[in-house]
Parts: sequence; structure tokens; C-alpha cells
Amino acid sequence: MAINSSNRGAIMGRTIHHRQFTKTQFTEFKQRLDSQLEQLAGVISQPTFGHDPLKMGAELEYYLIDEQAQPSCSNQQLIAQLQDSQLQPELNQFNLELNLSPVLQHGRPFSQLQQELISKTHHINQAANKCGVQALAIGILPTLNKKHLTVDYMTDIPRYHCLAKHLYQQRHGSFKINIDGKEPLNTRFKDISSEGANASFQCHLMVPYSRFCDVYNAALLTLPLVTAIGANSPILLGHQLWDETRIALFKQSIDVRRQAANLFRSARVSFGHGWLRHSPWELFAQAVALYPPLIPQLNDDAPDDGLPKLSELVTHLGTIWPWLRPVYCPDGNGHIRLEFRAIPAGPSNVDMLATAAFAIGLANGLANNVERLLCVIPFKFAQYNFYRSAKHGLDAQLLWPLRHPNKPQITPIRDIITALFIIAEQGLQSLGVDISEVDYYLRIIEQRLERKINGAIWQKQTLTALEQTMNKEQACRHLVQLYLQFNQSEQPVTEWEQQWT
Repeated sequence: MAINSSNRGAIMGRTIHHRQFTKTQFTEFKQRLDSQLEQLAGVISQPTFGHDPLKMGAELEYYLIDEQAQPSCSNQQLIAQLQDSQLQPELNQFNLELNLSPVLQHGRPFSQLQQELISKTHHINQAANKCGVQALAIGILPTLNKKHLTVDYMTDIPRYHCLAKHLYQQRHGSFKINIDGKEPLNTRFKDISSEGANASFQCHLMVPYSRFCDVYNAALLTLPLVTAIGANSPILLGHQLWDETRIALFKQSIDVRRQAANLFRSARVSFGHGWLRHSPWELFAQAVALYPPLIPQLNDDAPDDGLPKLSELVTHLGTIWPWLRPVYCPDGNGHIRLEFRAIPAGPSNVDMLATAAFAIGLANGLANNVERLLCVIPFKFAQYNFYRSAKHGLDAQLLWPLRHPNKPQITPIRDIITALFIIAEQGLQSLGVDISEVDYYLRIIEQRLERKINGAIWQKQTLTALEQTMNKEQACRHLVQLYLQFNQSEQPVTEWEQQWT
């Protein structure tokens, strides 16, 4: 499995050569999408499709900050200095993405990913520190202000300018951000630069084709639990908002549905469109049917003896951002993997891997009996749960059939997570993950519940305590400096010093 800029299915990482496209290119691109959908149906019907060793991987988006905890526009400078093919620039100049090496799912995959994270972060910071810069894993940087989220801070490469231009053209105006919370935020941005405020830890999981639908549905069903337990994005532009503000911000920052007539169009950032019924092909068909192309780059893929690259289809999927996304890969016998997109960056390396382990364990463990749950949890209930969990985190109340197996009722999310721990354990063990690894990472999740601490809670309570003696700007800066100190300790957030006790 290759998780890299040419193959991971995200337009943010693909090489785009043009800033403008003609009407003829759009027409040809649409024709290729239809053709490649049919090709994909043939590819996945082959008996050997997906018959490769199962692996997992991940991508981490860092913030780059200076000594005053302010965003540092240095991603291209660092990439040029490090010459590391696993690094690439993100939308804004103060973000940097690391693509981790894929690892086998059995054994100690999370430990392997964690060790590479530690090693690579150290390597990046060795170069960054010479310029007074640090790489920091955090969902949204509290010291951001509105000037940082403008085109002046966008990474100056064609694919980002092209993406910004076409989204703006479809929007026909500025992008409105309206997020409630303790300190509601209502503002506008002229372009899509506010999307760059979101930093995530995206996990990729190869899934046997025969189990794909069940694992996908189980992953989507339990995504609210993962979002709440791993929340780490509570502060935007100095405002305390949702525990996982990224969920609302990402959707609104690129939402082109301005006019009432366009409200029937699907948002390009979404929870999804329904439970998967028969095949992952449905997800690709939905993408072609529901979303107009944004970047119609035509590729001249040379024919070879392997599976078709389906480059236009992959590019198109990369301009759509569901929180659980399918990624097609033609390597080996080919596969379609799941990309978990809702996990935020941070608070620490071990925290990110613990959240990923919980997500993967739940998806794989619940898949065995997910059909029964789908009968009693309508898709709209699962969607409701997702946004509730993003807003309220571990205080959320969800619709779940916990007390009555055939009737979803409002239930504290902490009770649901506790009840499903055994499912997550079984799911990881069935993948062949070592028992000691399962115990270690899931124990971190248990501690978050027991101590009622995750990244979002730590940030909110720390900021509130700091504001007793500082103004908002000073408190946010001091918060980031404290966060950086604890982040570098490699301790889970449950062990971080509490400023409010």
C-alpha cells in the first residue's frame, strides 16, 4: 500500500500544473469520469482484487509556529531544506504535511507509526529550530487571527490557487463562518484560506473487499464516539466554540451553496449520504453524480500491465471531503481503503495513535454485527450524533440503543463509549494486533473517560484559567507555549499539568 502524494486520493497532495482550465477540458474530464466509473466496476469484480497483505498508514498535518507562538510561513523553506519525499506543503504556508510509511496491520502497527512520528518530528524540528520555528500537532492553533486566513498566507503553488479560484467561482462571493458555542463566531472570508486552519491526523486502513461495506458502516456509525474522545480543536480566532470546531469550520469554509436554489446541492464536506449497501463502488458513483468537477486535470497515463490508475476519478475524489473517504489504489492486486478524516492533529503522538486505534478497533469489531444496528439507527440519527459529538465532546448526548436494543434513546456518550470498549478490543485483536499493544493504547482512551480530559477540555480549561490574569491575546499565546511544552514531553494529555487546579 502506498500512501503518498501521487496516490492518497486528496487533491491537496496531487500535482496540478494549471491555474485555469477550458470548457473543453471540463467536458473531457466529465467523460473520463463516466468511463473510469465503469472501469472501476470491472476492476473490483476481479477475484484477486484486494488480495494483498493488509496495511495501515497515516498523514499528519502540522502547524509551524515561531517563538511567539504565531504562525510561521515557512513550509516551502523547510521542504526545500529537508528534501524529504514524505513531506509536502499544505494549503497555507504555516502548515506542513507528513505522510507516514504504511505498516502491516498485525503485530505492533501503532507503535511503529508512533516511533516514525517521533523520529520525523525530531528531524523536522532540527531544521526548523535553526529558523526559530517549531512544528506543532494541534487541531486549530489558538493564536490564529483573521489576517492569517487570507490569500496572502496561501502556499504559492498552482493547485491551491486553482482550487481557491474554482470554489470562489461556484460560491459567487465570500464564505460565511457562523459557529455557536461559549463565545459564538460570526464572520466572513473572501476565499477558502480559513480551511487551512484545520489540521488533522488522517488514518488509512486497508479493508478486505468482502467486509468493506460492513466496516465502512461501522466506522461511520462510531465516528461520533471517536470525534468526542479525540477532540482537540476548541478555539478559533480567540473564540471558545465546539470541542471539535474543525467539523463545522471545514464544512463552512468551502461551502459553495450560497443561493437558496443551491441548497439541494450536496456540501463537499459531509458526513455522507447514507449507509453503504452493496459495494464501495457506490461511493465513487455518488461522487461523480453529486459533485461538479473543480479541477479537470487530464492525465496521459501510459498503459501498462497493471491495474488502471483512474487518475481523473482519483483527482475528483480528492476535491470532495467526506469525513470517511474511500481511496482507490492500483498497486499490486489493487484495493480500496478507508481514510478516517475526523481525527484532529494532537495533543501528542501517543494520543493520536490511541484515537486511531480506538477508531479502527470499533470499525472492525462492530462490523460483525452492524446490520442489526443499522436497522434501529437511521442514517439521519448517526449524522445528528456526529455533529452533537463535535460540538459537545464528552458531554454530548447521543441517540443510541444502549438501554433498549431495539430503540435508540438519548444516552450520555460516555456510557456508550464505555459499553463499546470490549468491541474495540475485539476488533483490534481480530486484525492480529498484539494484545499488549491493544491494552496500551485503549488504556489511554479509558483514562480520558475516567479523568474527563482530552485535548479540547485541557485547552478550554487552561485558557479560562489564564484569562483570570491575562487578556485574550496573551492567554492564547501562553496556552500555545504550554501546549508545546507538554506536546514535546511525549506524554498523553491525561498526564499534562492542569493549570486550573
